[in-house]
Amino acid sequence: MSRVLKVAVICGLAASVTACGTVRKALPFNLGQTDGPQAVASQGERISVLDFEQRLAPSAALSGRDFFLPGPQAATAWTQPGGNTENAVEHVIAAPEFAVAWRRDVGSGSGKTTQIMAPIVAANGRIFVLDGESTVTAVDSSTGAVAWRADMKPDEREPGSGLLGLPLISTGGGAVMGGFGGGVAVGGDKVFVASGYRTVAALNAATGAVIWTKRVDVPIHSAPTVAGGRVFVIDVDNQMIAFNTETGDQDWTYRGIAEPARVMRAPSAAVTGDTVIAPFSSGEVVALRASNGQQLWQQVLSRTSRTSALSEIRDIAGRPVISRGYVYAISHSGVLASMDIRSGQPRWQLPIAGVNAPLPAGDVVYVVSKSGELTVVNRDSGQVYWTRDLNEGRVRQEGGMFGLFDRTVRPEWSGPMLASNRLVLVNSDGEVVGLNPKTGAVESTIRLGAASYVAPAAYNGALYVLTDKGQLVSIR
Repeated sequence: MSRVLKVAVICGLAASVTACGTVRKALPFNLGQTDGPQAVASQGERISVLDFEQRLAPSAALSGRDFFLPGPQAATAWTQPGGNTENAVEHVIAAPEFAVAWRRDVGSGSGKTTQIMAPIVAANGRIFVLDGESTVTAVDSSTGAVAWRADMKPDEREPGSGLLGLPLISTGGGAVMGGFGGGVAVGGDKVFVASGYRTVAALNAATGAVIWTKRVDVPIHSAPTVAGGRVFVIDVDNQMIAFNTETGDQDWTYRGIAEPARVMRAPSAAVTGDTVIAPFSSGEVVALRASNGQQLWQQVLSRTSRTSALSEIRDIAGRPVISRGYVYAISHSGVLASMDIRSGQPRWQLPIAGVNAPLPAGDVVYVVSKSGELTVVNRDSGQVYWTRDLNEGRVRQEGGMFGLFDRTVRPEWSGPMLASNRLVLVNSDGEVVGLNPKTGAVESTIRLGAASYVAPAAYNGALYVLTDKGQLVSIR
């Protein structure tokens, strides 16, 4: 203990003793006694220092109020990581019976040097997934039969370096290289693939044949978004690159603020008209002109917390969503914001930290925090209807010996999606959970057999979930 701290403690003890009425009266020579009336502290309420943090609380004005949700619509295509170019799908017809139709192994799962991060896409009767080794698999949406596979790893590896420019990882049997990041999207008759192996490619959607491949300087972090004849991706240096869908040539680039710390998710840009909304790991949400990359506006969703060093990770790990003229985005450091699509001016902000895309639907916005709390927010005012702890009764202690050195485990959640009047999420405990969208009560659960960190996709009446072991599950 430092000398200054010792002095502070001693002085504090002395002050405490003399401040105590019982002890003060017992001190000799009237020590601690003062003349005149004594001030007596009234009975009060303890205030935690944590209360200095901004808290999220339900609105008294909305207590007990109902809200409008649109009816479910058929999802006849899911061509982008967020369903469509705006990442905005309010309510779909999918899995009304909430039962598993089939399961299919579609490639390598997550491991020490691999990670399944890419969202599922679907079109023309097929589901397209990217596994942990950057292999694209196309399967029949009805039966799960594999139509084709395409290995997107380059034939020549750069000697001496691996992903993100780091040394290759040794596993005892030689050096290996991981394929973190990237994803797939469908545009017309092509499947576009972005890879952590520093490639962007276009494949024939019917056969898997490579149409073009382009090498880039650093690994691609985001999943691609295809709109207006361009493919938009973001690399690990926070550079957005727009490729021509026909030739693969670069149309333009935009560089954000470099920030290496990021969450292991594969976000993607949102596009409406000639505006593209780019999420960066620096906490920036930037609106760019889709035709030439000119910056239109910029907002930084960052909030430093006194209670968590992880708040310094400002990554926009969830996809931004464009809905009814507003952009909804959430940062890992604790800001959920609704911003005007034209000016970027915030309509409201809330202190919620998350890594999943918000879900605007009807009158409300659903969002899941990184701690596992599901919150329902009024779309117009930002006031909170209610919050439900999805991890209630699920928190456990693991990893210790004889009760020592245990670590607290909280399941991680991905989603939500509103499907056939259920709010559907997946979690790291290997479950698909259906909730009542008005109350948050659990209505149904399906065991997957493995963790899932990728939000479900909906297509032709079914939900599709990709597990961390590389298994695709169809739920009808």
